[in-house]
Amino acid sequence: MAKRKSVLDFYKMKESGEKVSWITAYDAPTASLAEQAGIEMLLVGDSVGMCVYGNGGTNEMTMPTMLGHTSAVRRAAMNTFVIGDMPFLSYQISCEEAVANAGAFIRVGADAIKLEGGRRVAPQIRAISDAGIVVFGHIGLTPQSSGQLGGFKAQGLTAESAADMIADAEAVQEAGARFLLVEAVAPEVTAIIREKLTIPVYGIGAGPHTDGELLIVADLLGIFEAFKPKFVKRYANLAVEMKKAFEAYRADVKNLAFPGPEHVYNMLPGELEKLRAAEGKAKGKGKRG
Repeated sequence: MAKRKSVLDFYKMKESGEKVSWITAYDAPTASLAEQAGIEMLLVGDSVGMCVYGNGGTNEMTMPTMLGHTSAVRRAAMNTFVIGDMPFLSYQISCEEAVANAGAFIRVGADAIKLEGGRRVAPQIRAISDAGIVVFGHIGLTPQSSGQLGGFKAQGLTAESAADMIADAEAVQEAGARFLLVEAVAPEVTAIIREKLTIPVYGIGAGPHTDGELLIVADLLGIFEAFKPKFVKRYANLAVEMKKAFEAYRADVKNLAFPGPEHVYNMLPGELEKLRAAEGKAKGKGKRG
């Protein structure tokens, strides 16, 4: 199995034109399978709030919850680059708190952290970077502030909005981020951002002009059914297969087809007779004379 890639390795991939594949992962089984498939990066995203906990957004996630998921992913994928997603209000309040919380992700095994925002979080990016922690910036559609953006909507569709995206991207790089994620941004704008920046620029719903691509694992596998973003390509439809399996299991239980003889652990030969004999003696002792 290939060893875990370093930041330098990802920069070399950018120079060579080789794109990086990464997905979100929230648990050990998913992380292990992704590593076996050769996925280069795993994001322990706060999207776990929607995909696992059934929330309507991501802002309910807390540091203890995110650290628990990050620890599970790291244990299962020791040879994959893992990014911890800093949850809502874990970095916005102060630079000092941002550094402490970023450090908590590193302590449980993350290789880097991701936070949302451009110019408005540049001081936090600088402080975390100065502390020696690798930072992924995240601009465009930023779910933690989707209310300010008018909901889950594409960004950079007008010249004014595009200029804002570009300014945010430049601010993120200037502040010391080593990578940038661009979400739900017009591909024309993504291309300009990539031309202007020297750091790797990755996308999710931002078109082909990137150094790599991210997908939410529940979207990729077809498990999340609440809605399907335009930019999602489903590589499986596991929701359908899972429901079929559940229905078949229920039918087997109802029809007494499961469990069968092949699914049980029988006593060793002669042991049942010994047990019955012992039970008979115990019953006899219990009778009143």
